[in-house]
Amino acid sequence: MTVFRRHGFRRSSIEETAEAAGLTRQALYHHFKSKEALFRAVIERVHDGALADGAAAAERAEAAGGTLADIVIAQVAARLKAFVASFDGSPHVEELFSEHLNHARDLYQHYAALHDAQVATTIERVIKREKLTLAPGLTAAKLARYVELAITGTKSAYPSMRPAQAFLRDAEAMLRTLIAGAVAPSRPKKPSPSARPVRQGGVRK
Repeated sequence: MTVFRRHGFRRSSIEETAEAAGLTRQALYHHFKSKEALFRAVIERVHDGALADGAAAAERAEAAGGTLADIVIAQVAARLKAFVASFDGSPHVEELFSEHLNHARDLYQHYAALHDAQVATTIERVIKREKLTLAPGLTAAKLARYVELAITGTKSAYPSMRPAQAFLRDAEAMLRTLIAGAVAPSRPKKPSPSARPVRQGGVRK
């Protein structure tokens, strides 16, 4: 990651990476058959760390008594922040993001699906705990998918997710609007017949 951040993908070399890792060129090739394979491994580690950060952030927000929107936004934002931080400070951010999709699009899709499932699990858990009701025809999985689509839409305005604060602010606004329209408090149950007041001797009790 250090070498890719310093030189970008195109100008980085196996030789530079081997030197940074304290290995010979041949030793590095023993583990990675090409620069592309090495880059994919780096991207995979970034995604793994970002997912873990997202899950941990959701747990903290839930423990703090956050709303569903608070919890989902914490989860999504932590994942995005971890991904952005991986390339932070590099003058080749846009190149790294584009090459990430060129050489690891399948990884991006794989981890997007994992994140959808992770967010869906969070939504299911929170709506059950808070006794919330999803809008008609909506499921936790669908809402999680819409969350991912909202983030993808925000990325179209910030291709490299920069400036990070503006990107995250707009993403949060979109998610709060989405979730506000997707869930509502459950309706209170009607009292059972046995719970209705009865008259005894002409007095309602």
